[in-house]
Amino acid sequence: MKILSWIVRVFVFIILFGLAIKNSTLVDLRFFFDQTWQMPLSLVILIAFGVGVAFGLTAVLATLVRQRRELGKLRRLHEAGKAL
Repeated sequence: MKILSWIVRVFVFIILFGLAIKNSTLVDLRFFFDQTWQMPLSLVILIAFGVGVAFGLTAVLATLVRQRRELGKLRRLHEAGKAL
C-alpha cells in the first residue's frame, strides 16, 4: 500500500510540475491606483491556492476549538460520574 501511495504522489508531482513548466509565461496582475506586477502564471495559481487553503483553515479553526472545549467538558463530567 505504501508503494502505491508513493507512485500516486510521484505521478501527481510530475503532472503539477509539467503544468508549472507549461504555464511559466508572465502575466500582469493589476491592482488599484494603476499598480501592476508581473509574475509567472504558475506562481499566481500557487498563491491563489495557498490563500484559499489559509481561509479554509481559519474557517474550520473556530469549530475545532469549540468541539475540543465541549469534549473536555464531557470528559470531566464522565470522570465526575465515575467518581460517584
